[in-house]
Amino acid sequence: MSISLDKAPEAPPASTAAPMIEVQGVSRRFAKRLDFAGKLLAKLGAPLRDEVVHAVDKVDLTIRKGEVVGLVGESGCGKSTLGRMIAGILPPSDGTILWKGRDRQGLSGKEARAAMLQAQMIFQDPMSSLNPRLKVAEIVGEAPLFHGLTNRGQFATYVDDQLRRAGLDPTLKARYPHQFSGGQRQRIGIARALAVQPEFLVCDESVAALDVSIQAQILNLFMRLRKELDLTYLFISHDLGVVEHLSDRVVIMYLGRVVEEAPTETVFGRPNHPYTRSLLASVPKIEARKKAFAVVRGEIPSPLAPPSGCHFHPRCPHAFDRCKVEIPALKEVAPGHRSRCHLNDEPGRAGLPA
Repeated sequence: MSISLDKAPEAPPASTAAPMIEVQGVSRRFAKRLDFAGKLLAKLGAPLRDEVVHAVDKVDLTIRKGEVVGLVGESGCGKSTLGRMIAGILPPSDGTILWKGRDRQGLSGKEARAAMLQAQMIFQDPMSSLNPRLKVAEIVGEAPLFHGLTNRGQFATYVDDQLRRAGLDPTLKARYPHQFSGGQRQRIGIARALAVQPEFLVCDESVAALDVSIQAQILNLFMRLRKELDLTYLFISHDLGVVEHLSDRVVIMYLGRVVEEAPTETVFGRPNHPYTRSLLASVPKIEARKKAFAVVRGEIPSPLAPPSGCHFHPRCPHAFDRCKVEIPALKEVAPGHRSRCHLNDEPGRAGLPA
């Protein structure tokens, strides 16, 4: 069976597109506090302490209107947590997130509500993100009715329009989520997000749980909606093929930090960071049938105790002494291309080996 993906529309020129999202030094930590027994044991000398997960560590990121930014990394690297902060679901522990140039945490009243509605999230598992007790009409229409985007008299027509836009038959709106297939449930999630008329969508592994043929349909839907509604996307995925096809720019995360950021063709054609190269080398290719593909060696360290210096140094084939003690800066290595690697500025080393 042949799976066809539509060609992604081109992003607007960076020079004319104003930033929609600006992430400045954002971090997010999750703390697991000791219970009463743990505190008592700690006072008695047991080596116990609060556990802190460093999910996101001082991330800087800009997303311009009309862009599709792909966010890639292994499970546990913090990409979903970053997506939730950008969507306004989680507050950052440190740093600032600007929405159209204004600190979103400083907004109040109508401005805060508008910013909340204009950034929506589509989740990986549509079954767990849809209320099983509500019918589809309620799932899709509840938020726009509450926020005054429609009224009781226009409710049915409004919901029908949202379902059609997402490729669903409006006659099914009286059904419950469990009565739909996985692809249909994902379309319900898309219809729910679009029903509040957003400008920006965070898609968190939105096709990962779907069959390949259904993935293609949903990806084509995303691209069509981008063109029709002038949407901006942060597309979180571990599937490099999907990201390459859909994104204008790619951001690579490793253990809470951005390690590389560049236009899509640069990341896939001229990757700079050793982690990015390892990720691309681990993808099997049809044209290289006789070549054994390599996996990223070792396991991703625990975010409870991340390595010192460069987080990737225990798994990096090019690591040297400096990598173990000094955090590399995210520097521009070419126009529009940033990378976090000491090999780019180490004296006597001309960047990464070819």
